[in-house]
Amino acid sequence: IETEGLTHYYSNLCALDKLDLSVKKGELFAYLGPNGAGKTTTIRTLTGLIRPSRGRALIDGLDITERPMEAKARVGVVPQRSNLYGELTAQENLVFVAQLYGLPRAQWRTRADELLAEFDLTDRADALFATLSGGMKRRLTIAAALVHRPSILFLDEPTTGLDVQSARALRQTILRLREQGVTIFLTTHQIAEAERLADRVGIIVKG
Repeated sequence: IETEGLTHYYSNLCALDKLDLSVKKGELFAYLGPNGAGKTTTIRTLTGLIRPSRGRALIDGLDITERPMEAKARVGVVPQRSNLYGELTAQENLVFVAQLYGLPRAQWRTRADELLAEFDLTDRADALFATLSGGMKRRLTIAAALVHRPSILFLDEPTTGLDVQSARALRQTILRLREQGVTIFLTTHQIAEAERLADRVGIIVKG
C-alpha cells in the first residue's frame, strides 16, 4: 500500500490531510488513532469506496482511482459493522459473496466450506447470520472478505464490541492470516492491541 499526499474532504471538513504512507507486502500494519481521527476515511479511500479529493493511492502497484476494479480485486475489507445478511445462513452468505466476486460456480460451495472450517464455524453453517454471537459474526465477516483470496486485508476496528474471549480468539486469527502472507491493514484505537499485533504502527490525529 502506497499513498502520496492522500487527501479527502467532506464538504469543508478535511478528514484526511496529505497522507503519505507505505505498508510493505506481508506486513501487519496497525493504524492507530482516536475516534474521528480519519481511520475509516483512510480505509474507504484506499479501497475505492470514496474518491480522494487530492493525492494518489496504490494498491499492489495499481492506482485505486485509475484502475479501481483491478485494485479492488486484490483487497478484502472487514468494516466496523458487518455487511453480511441476517436472513441468510453462514454458508449462504459465503456462497453469495463468492458469486459477487465472480468465482466459478463449481467453487462456490467448496470455498465456503473451506472458510467455515478455517474459522471454526462448520457446525454453524446452517445457522442464520442474525442468530450468531458477536464473535462468530466477526469471524464470518472476515471469512467473507477472504473468499476471493485477496493479497491485502483491511480490518476496521475488528475487536470493537467483542467480549474478552472473542477478542482474544480474533487476534489469534489475525496473526494466523499474517503468517499465511496476507498483508494486513488494521485500524484500532487500542494501544495495547496495536502493540500486541503489529509489525509497525502509524498514528493519525485530526486527519
